[in-house]
Amino acid sequence: MMKVSKLHILVMLFLGALATVKAQDTITMNLKDCMNYAVEHSTKMLVQQADNRDAQIDRRDAILAAFTPQVSGNTYAYYNFGRSIDPETNTYTVVTSFHNGYSLSAGIELFNGFRAVNNLKITKTAQQMGLTKEQQTLDQICLATMEAYCNVLYYTELEKALQGQVATAEKSLQLASRQEELGQKSHADVVQMQSDLAERHYLLTTCHNNLNNAIITLKDVMFWPMEDPLKIDGSIARQSLWVTAPVDAQIMVEQAQQTMPSVLLAEGTMKNAQLALKTAQWQLLPSLALYGGWSSSYFTYPGRTDYVPTPYFDQIKNNRGEYVQLSLNIPIYNRLSSHSNIAKRKNAYDRAQADYDQALRDVEAEVLRAVADRDGASDALKQAEARATLQTEAFALNGKRFEQGLISSIEYQTASNSYLNALAEQLNARLQYFIKNSVVNYYKGIPYLEQ
Repeated sequence: MMKVSKLHILVMLFLGALATVKAQDTITMNLKDCMNYAVEHSTKMLVQQADNRDAQIDRRDAILAAFTPQVSGNTYAYYNFGRSIDPETNTYTVVTSFHNGYSLSAGIELFNGFRAVNNLKITKTAQQMGLTKEQQTLDQICLATMEAYCNVLYYTELEKALQGQVATAEKSLQLASRQEELGQKSHADVVQMQSDLAERHYLLTTCHNNLNNAIITLKDVMFWPMEDPLKIDGSIARQSLWVTAPVDAQIMVEQAQQTMPSVLLAEGTMKNAQLALKTAQWQLLPSLALYGGWSSSYFTYPGRTDYVPTPYFDQIKNNRGEYVQLSLNIPIYNRLSSHSNIAKRKNAYDRAQADYDQALRDVEAEVLRAVADRDGASDALKQAEARATLQTEAFALNGKRFEQGLISSIEYQTASNSYLNALAEQLNARLQYFIKNSVVNYYKGIPYLEQ
C-alpha cells in the first residue's frame, strides 16, 4: 500500500480550499440573495435580537414578580469577647461566647395598585414591539440593499454602453483619418473626432470609478467582505416595461396604518404610556403585603470548662421562632412626589398620543407619495423606452450618413450624445420604477424578501 505523507495531505487540502474559494467567486447573486445575506450578517439585526432577548427576560421577571414571593435566607456566626447577655439567664457575662444563627423569610405584595398587573401588560407590549422593531430593521436593510444593488446595476450597464461608444468612436476616428488622407475630410473633422474619443474615455473612467464606489456601498450594506469579489445578476436592468397594476390608495392607506412597523411601535408606546399613567394613579391607594419567616440560633461558651452546652440540634429546635406579618402601607404625604409622577406620566401619554397620530399621518403621506411616484415612474419609463428606441435607430442612421460624408463630425457627436443620454435615462427609469414599484408592494403588505 502506498504511504501518503503529511505534506501531500496539506497540499491536497490547500488545493481543495482554493478550488472552493474559486467556485464561490463564480456564484452570481440576485437581489433576493443579497438581501438575505445582508439580513443574516447585519449588526443592526444582531443588536435588535439582543434587545428582544432582554425584553423576554423583562417579561419573565414581571411574571415572577406578580405571582411569586421574594424569599431570602440568612446565617451568621461570631465570637463575643466582651460583655454580653447570656441567652439562658438573660444576665450580663464577660465570658467569651460563640453564637450561630439562621433565618428564612418570604414576602409577597397582595395589592400594590395593580402595578404588577400593569407591568405584565407593559412587558408583553414591549416584547411585541421588539419583534416589530426587528421587522422594521429587516425592511430598512432590504430597501437599502435594493437601492445599492440598483446603483451597481446602473453603473455596470452604463459602463458597457460607454465601452461600446468608445469602440465606435475609435472606429469613426480611424475612418475620419483615412478620409482625411483621401481628401474627403478636413483636419478639423479629425481633431473633432479625437476630442470626442477623449470625452468618451473620460466618461468611461468616471463611470468606472462610480461603479467601484457603488460596489463598495453594496458590500458595506450587505456586510460582505471588502476584499472578496461580488458578482450580481443584472437581468433586472434589462427587463422590459413592467405592468403597473392599479391600486386603491385609500384601501392601501388603511391597510398600511394597521401593519406598518412605525405605526405599531407608536401604538405600543402609547399603550405602555397609558398603563404607566394608570399605575401612577393607583399608587395613591394603600398597599398590602404579607410576610412570613423562621429563625433559630445556637450558642456556647468555648472558654468555660464547667459549662456543658445544650446539643446543637436541640438548641436549633428549642430556639426556633416563626412569624407571620400582614403589612398595610398608607401613603399620607411624600412631598407630592406621587402627584408629580402622575403629572409626568400624563405628559408622556399625551406625547405618545401625538406621536401615534403623527405616525398615522406619516404613513398616509408615504403611501400616497409612493403610489404617485410609482405611477410617475411608470410614465417616465414608457417615455424613456420609446425615446431610447428612436435614438438607437437615429444613431445607426447617423453613423451611416457620417461614413458617407453626409453629416459633419459635430452633428455625429451630437447624435452620439443623444443616443448615450437616451440609454442612460432608459436604464435609470427602469431601475427607478423597479424600486418604487417594490415600495408600493411593500405598503400593500408584501415584504421585500417575498416580492
